[in-house]
Amino acid sequence: MSKSLTVRSISKSLIARSAPISYTAPVNPPPASTKAVLFISVITHHFWIFLRAMCGVQRAPDLHTCTCHFHTCTLATFPRFYHLIAPKERPMWFFRSPRIVFGEEALDELTQLEGRRAFIVTDNNMVQLGFAARVREALEESGLQVSIFSDVEPDPSLPTVERCARQMEQDAPDWIIGLGGGSSLDAAKAAWFRYERPDVPLEAVNPFEQFGLGGKAHLVTIPTTAGSGAEVTTAAVIKDPEELRKLEVASYELLPSLSIVDPFFTTHLPPQVTADTGIDVLTHAVEAFSSTWSNDFSDGLALQAARQVFTYLPRAYKYGAEDAEARIHMANAATLGGLAINNSHIALAHALGHSAGALFGIPHGRVTGLLLPYTIEFTTRGGQGRYEGLARILGLPHEDGKSAGLSLAEAIRKLLQELGQPLTLREAGVSPETLEARLDGLCDR
Repeated sequence: MSKSLTVRSISKSLIARSAPISYTAPVNPPPASTKAVLFISVITHHFWIFLRAMCGVQRAPDLHTCTCHFHTCTLATFPRFYHLIAPKERPMWFFRSPRIVFGEEALDELTQLEGRRAFIVTDNNMVQLGFAARVREALEESGLQVSIFSDVEPDPSLPTVERCARQMEQDAPDWIIGLGGGSSLDAAKAAWFRYERPDVPLEAVNPFEQFGLGGKAHLVTIPTTAGSGAEVTTAAVIKDPEELRKLEVASYELLPSLSIVDPFFTTHLPPQVTADTGIDVLTHAVEAFSSTWSNDFSDGLALQAARQVFTYLPRAYKYGAEDAEARIHMANAATLGGLAINNSHIALAHALGHSAGALFGIPHGRVTGLLLPYTIEFTTRGGQGRYEGLARILGLPHEDGKSAGLSLAEAIRKLLQELGQPLTLREAGVSPETLEARLDGLCDR
C-alpha cells in the first residue's frame, strides 16, 4: 500500500500548493468490499503528510490503521470514490428544521411556552452580560419556574454534561433552554439526552436508533454567536478530557423544537470571536454545498450563507455592534449554514479539525477555517466539480472545477488574512516539534 503513494511529491505539493498529487493505483485492484477501507487509508495518509507540511515537518508518517472519526460526508466529498460505499441512486433527504423565530423581539416567543419548569443551560459570560436574566424573565412571564446551569466551558466536557444532566433530574424541567454559543447549545443537547435516557451513554448515541426523546422535556435553542449553527442541527460535539478527543453525539431526535435567533445577542462579540465563529459559517456553507449528500434545498441555503459571509463578516469584524446590518446578516448566515449541514452534512475540514482542535486547544471555527482552503485544493485535484457553483455565486473565476476550487481556496485565504486568522498550524501556535510528538494521537482521535 505504502509503495503506491509518492510520498515525497505529495509533501512537496502541499508545501508549494501547486504541484499535483501523485497516486499510482495498484496493479491488482482490491475487491470492492475492501475499497472503502483502502480509500480511508489513502486519504488519511495524504492528510497527515499535509498537516506535517503545514508546520514544516518533512518526514512522512508510517501508514497504519486509522480510527480517526471520518464523518459519512467526509467520504461523500470525493465523488470519484463515493460510488464504492453508497448507492448511486437514493431518495431525497427529508428536510429537517426546527421552528425558527428570527429577528428583534424574537425572545417574546418564550412567553408562549406552557409547562411548569424551565432549565437554562448557559455559561457564566451570559449571566454577567444579563442575557440569562432576560431569558429568565421571559420564561417567568409564561408562568414557568426557572433554574439555571451556568458552568458550560468552551468545548464542553463530558463531566460538565453529566453534572448538568444530574441537576436536570433534580429539577425535572418541561423545557430545556440552550443559551449561548455552540458550546452551550451542544451541552444543552447532550445533557437533555442524558436527562431523557440516563441508561444510554453519549458514546452510544447514533442516527440509526430511536431513543424516544421528548418524553420529559423539549429543547429550545437561543444562539448568541453567529457561527456554529447548532441552534438548528441534530448533533452536539462534546470533549472527552481524558482521551483528548471530541465526541460527536448525533441523533435526529436532538433537533430542537424551537430556535430563537435574535441578532441583538451577537452584538457583544469581540473581533476575535466574531472571526472564529464567522469562519465556521463559511466552512459549513462550503462543505454542505460540495458534499455528495447535498440537495436542491441545502444548496440554496449554503450558497446564500457563503455569499453573506464574504459580504458581511469583514464588516462585523471591523465595526462590531456599530454595524447592525452586518450582525443581522451574519446571524442569518449562521442559521442558514446550520440548516445546510443538517441536511447535507459536513466534511473533511471538520473531521480533521475536530481532532486537531481537541489535541492542540485551537478554537473550532479557527482550526476548521485554517484547514478549509487545503481541503478544497485537495478535493479539487481529486475531481471535485461542485466548487463551480460556489465560485460563480461569489464572482470568482470558474472556467472548470479545478480553477473554481483553486480560486475559492485563494479567496478564503484572503478573507482569513483580513480577519487576522492563521493560515497554518504554526501560525495557530502549534510548533513542528509539538506536531511531531502528537501526530500519532491525531489519527487515534
